[in-house]
Amino acid sequence: MRTPSDLAMPDELLQRLRNFHDDAFPQHRSHFRMLVDDGQHPTTLFIGCSDSRLVPYLLTGTGPGELFLVRNVGAFVPPYDGSAGFHGTAAAIEFAVLNLQVSRIIVCGHSHCGGIRALYGESHPAARNLAQWLELGREAALPVAEPGPEVLRRTEQRAVVLQLERLMDYPMVRERVEAQQLSLHGWHYVLEDGEVHVFDVLRGGFIPASSADNAGTGPYRRHEPDELQDTLDGSGVPISP
Repeated sequence: MRTPSDLAMPDELLQRLRNFHDDAFPQHRSHFRMLVDDGQHPTTLFIGCSDSRLVPYLLTGTGPGELFLVRNVGAFVPPYDGSAGFHGTAAAIEFAVLNLQVSRIIVCGHSHCGGIRALYGESHPAARNLAQWLELGREAALPVAEPGPEVLRRTEQRAVVLQLERLMDYPMVRERVEAQQLSLHGWHYVLEDGEVHVFDVLRGGFIPASSADNAGTGPYRRHEPDELQDTLDGSGVPISP
């Protein structure tokens, strides 16, 4: 006679946990031991979108202990308003800069971002937190009714620059940037090409990493909204609705 356990579906997640413990972890045991004994000392805060197709460790060729990660819908940075509350991303920024003293902050958006596309549509009526969160990218949206691929790409890139500007409003970030102890980097990862485009303020836009001469420039002067559109649209001509 079959028991309930005989009819249960295999627990894939449990098997993956066992595979990690039995197969993967032994290869890195000494490294994890060092990270426990000496603590973590990452040099980079990586602020990335929560999209499952964005894999920071794979993208940057890093391993355990090298990246301090914070991920959210759209890779957005909340404004620094001096309030105290449940600000998870802001708390991660403060911890990375003040406690871990990272030397780099990367904001990484990507192509085909659902969060950016949602700026041009309506959120699910039950997603009240999501609707409010998406307002952090509203300034990057362009005045079009139906966004095509090029508009979405530009919006994704504009959103990255917008987050870099917000980072500069965090006092601990600005202080270290101006002291040249911290650099800011804006990235746009094109999923289908496997290419990261880095924001280079000196060249006025995003440059494929394969032809760039740096991983992104910062600090930089704050752009006004019109300047930002001119920089990222290239032609300097606003896109018509």
